[in-house]
Amino acid sequence: MADHGTNHGTHHRTHGQINRLSGGQIDRNKPLSFTFDGKTFQGYHGDTLASALLANGVRLMGRSFKYHRPRGPLTAGSEEPNAIVALRSGAYQEPNTRATTAELFDGLEATSQNRWPSLAFDAMAINDRFSNFLTAGFYYKTFMWPAAFWEKIYEPIIRKAAGLGALTGSADPDVYDKGFRHCDLLVVGAGPSGLMAARTAAEAGFEVIIADEDFRFGGRLNSEHEFIGDQAGADWAASQVAHLGTFSNVRVMSRTTVIGTFDHGIYGAVERVTDHLRTSAEGQPRQILWRIYAKHTVLCAGATERPIAFNNNDRPGVMLAGAMRSYANRWGVSAARDAVIFTSNDDGHRTAADLHRQGVAIAAVVDTRADAPSAHEYAVIAGTTVTDTRGRLGLNAVQVTDATGHSRWLKAGSLGVSGGWNPNVHLTSHQGARPVWNDALNAFVPSPSLPPHMSVAGAAAGMLSTHGALHSGVDAACKALEIDPRTLPALPKADDRPVTQSAFWCVQGSERAWLDQQNDVTVKDVKLSHQEGFRAVEHLKRYTTLGMATDQGKTSNMGGLAVMAELTGQPIADVGTTMFRPPYTPTAIGVLAGRSRGKDFHPVRLTPSHYWAKERGAVFVEVGNWLRAQWFPIEGETHWRQSVDREVLATRSSVGVCDCTTLGKIDVQGTDAAVFLNKVYCNGFAKLAVGRTRYGLMLREDGIAMDDGTAARLAEDHFVVTTTTANAGKVYQHMEFVRQCLCPDLDVQLISTTESWAQYAIAGPNARALLQKVVDAEFDISNDAFPFMACGAITVCGGLRARLFRISFSGELAFELAVPARYGDAMMRRLMDEGEEFNVTPYGTEALGVMRIEKGHAAGNELNGTTTAQNLGLGRMVSKAKDSIGSKLSERVGLNTEDGLRLVGLRPLNPKDKITAGGHVMSAEGPVNAAHDQGYVTSAAYSPTLGNMIGLAFIKSGSERIGDRMRLVSPLTKTSVEVEVVSPHFVDPEGERQRA
Repeated sequence: MADHGTNHGTHHRTHGQINRLSGGQIDRNKPLSFTFDGKTFQGYHGDTLASALLANGVRLMGRSFKYHRPRGPLTAGSEEPNAIVALRSGAYQEPNTRATTAELFDGLEATSQNRWPSLAFDAMAINDRFSNFLTAGFYYKTFMWPAAFWEKIYEPIIRKAAGLGALTGSADPDVYDKGFRHCDLLVVGAGPSGLMAARTAAEAGFEVIIADEDFRFGGRLNSEHEFIGDQAGADWAASQVAHLGTFSNVRVMSRTTVIGTFDHGIYGAVERVTDHLRTSAEGQPRQILWRIYAKHTVLCAGATERPIAFNNNDRPGVMLAGAMRSYANRWGVSAARDAVIFTSNDDGHRTAADLHRQGVAIAAVVDTRADAPSAHEYAVIAGTTVTDTRGRLGLNAVQVTDATGHSRWLKAGSLGVSGGWNPNVHLTSHQGARPVWNDALNAFVPSPSLPPHMSVAGAAAGMLSTHGALHSGVDAACKALEIDPRTLPALPKADDRPVTQSAFWCVQGSERAWLDQQNDVTVKDVKLSHQEGFRAVEHLKRYTTLGMATDQGKTSNMGGLAVMAELTGQPIADVGTTMFRPPYTPTAIGVLAGRSRGKDFHPVRLTPSHYWAKERGAVFVEVGNWLRAQWFPIEGETHWRQSVDREVLATRSSVGVCDCTTLGKIDVQGTDAAVFLNKVYCNGFAKLAVGRTRYGLMLREDGIAMDDGTAARLAEDHFVVTTTTANAGKVYQHMEFVRQCLCPDLDVQLISTTESWAQYAIAGPNARALLQKVVDAEFDISNDAFPFMACGAITVCGGLRARLFRISFSGELAFELAVPARYGDAMMRRLMDEGEEFNVTPYGTEALGVMRIEKGHAAGNELNGTTTAQNLGLGRMVSKAKDSIGSKLSERVGLNTEDGLRLVGLRPLNPKDKITAGGHVMSAEGPVNAAHDQGYVTSAAYSPTLGNMIGLAFIKSGSERIGDRMRLVSPLTKTSVEVEVVSPHFVDPEGERQRA
């Protein structure tokens, strides 16, 4: 531990660090250079940005959100509301970083935020002069009228003013990652209670993770001048960390914030891997989001000191007393050479004693209690309050007022305020539990209804003495893991003085007394909220923005609740608290995404023929996670429609090949496979013969169509089910639910084989002729031997195992050939070579879509989660002879009305007119409005086969309106087209081609 020890009352001023004290846990042998707003300063290894700036005499570090008032650090930790800066520059710039937690490194660049043109002179500070007009609820009252001003005037102004820092607009070059960890015991917080809980579990042989947001373990022990046993508290903590490091069953995670408590013992934790470094190694993540699975958890999150509200309590130099103690004892820093302490409890006196020991002049300790303890080294003014401060850009004087109303001013550059401590209960409440009020502490403590397998120890549980923290840490670990405490060694001696906290929240008569210093919420704002009827805590929060700053109210909520309690005449316990939600501290969006950004936003799946298609110049489209060929342009084609039309016509006139590997493929095997399919499909499969395929419609439990596809029976106990590309995962999940939960007694097993087989549709009059060139001679695929809807296992190309299905999505003579995925690329190339004599044409998803619309096949646009078998014209497929999922609810009256929507085709009367997908169908005459809507278009395309556009639509009583003339309107595109209702089967309605 570098330069840790007792100070002898002198300032240690080096390199312009006018407020640097001796002592502390910094390494003075490692000086570091950094800049703030372009000016260069020096600090030491172990400093934070805030401690280094304070050492250099810089108290002004930011401006408040609404009034742009000058602000300096209020705290020394992650609860900081004021000292919010931007770190680094260029694309690496990170806005809204707490200077109190940012570790200093050599070359660090920091800039202040929310000011113009400079931090010392901010033009927007004029808002403070108009504070009487910018009170609570200002936005709600002002921007309501006139309504026409909202879009053009109000919204742009609000958007421009919103936020503290600014994004660079460049892509974040840092890398983020995610990971998983498991343990028997997760210890959140590495103060005295957390260290003892982890050590107790580790020595008993359990797998332990101990995580703390700080870069140095020890919690408040690093900030106090006290001993545990015969060691200084900070030294004892360091020895415990070293001891934990000797255990192979312990993982010590510093710089790691547990941000949320989730179901089933899962915790989210963000580890800042390289934030403390100037640069990180290539590919090394900046931060990692860990999902920790813990059998048991001990929360040792400590407590947060609460301020006292009084006039102008927000000037730079006004801090929480515990924070001043941290800066002095841990970092060897004072905010100024002289200080006043304002306290309502004994804790403030500890700060005065430590500062005095470090050589800081104590002008006075102002104690609200009439029986305040006295001191020989400095003045203690009992029964008195601080009522005001002076200093434009930093504190220079403090007004003290006694019970008689007599006031005087004390010269001081810093003011430490202590209103007591609030246990950090946030993680105990992330699953909905509300904290409960503790009269002895005058604070909220964790609810008895904790998340499962969580216990709380130390200050977070209200144990505010060091001895209590040590004891509760051991006790929590023993109870969680059933360890016999009698086998453990005796605890070291530690401070066990009783801790009492009086309830003192606000100096009476204060108006511009700041509660939420980042959002500029005052006591007066809370009073106005009460006056205007916004008294419930959730209403108070939103009306005043109390607790909505980046610290989530850690330093402001209790004061606001206390003021509201006084105004309503209720106890604070009855006023209640707002909900605590994750994350515990502000978290970068980047770490939530991890590596899922850019091309890695979701995994890209390539079809087996992808590289062949790329060689052919295919244009690709994302279909779910798949990258599929959309069309294949050739020389001379300048528009995508030219390519698509050519592919459609070539397929219908000769033969085309399409990669349809992306269709979901599920192997269903077992003696009850047919019974199982009878359950999940609304039509029957029990009597399907081996070697045959059947079209199937799957319903949701509510009777709505879920998906369609085919089921091919390769053997008595073996089916291959295909699904649509979009629903492959959902259908497999649904089928597994049915198998495991609804029909657990059936002998049936499922496995997804989508990636195992490359599958190609070979369609067109010459499809059979092409296939006969690759299918081995012993397999007869003539129409008699292999008719429409046949299937079977075959071999191709001299013995390669394959599957052949005679099914057609295009309406042409067609087959689907499946081979093991590793041979997919070779199979496509072979089909192209063998098909040259037929002018074989590869076709993509656009041509596939055109041909399926020409044939009237329903797809994703029609299976949109709202349609039924009746809507699709497939009502007769819902078998009445058997039970299946969704069949009963599909019989609901509302789904079977006579004038219900039915799938039809639309043809424009003028062949040059367009049919627009999403357009609405109206009667030929009459009003055009929602009340007279007759249906809507689901799919539309230009049909090169027919020479005009066509569409599929759902129309009321559609099957009875074939031949009717109607109007297709699209208010969005301002079009109105006369159309004729026709059969959805535009091409070969009798199906002669596919049966050829």
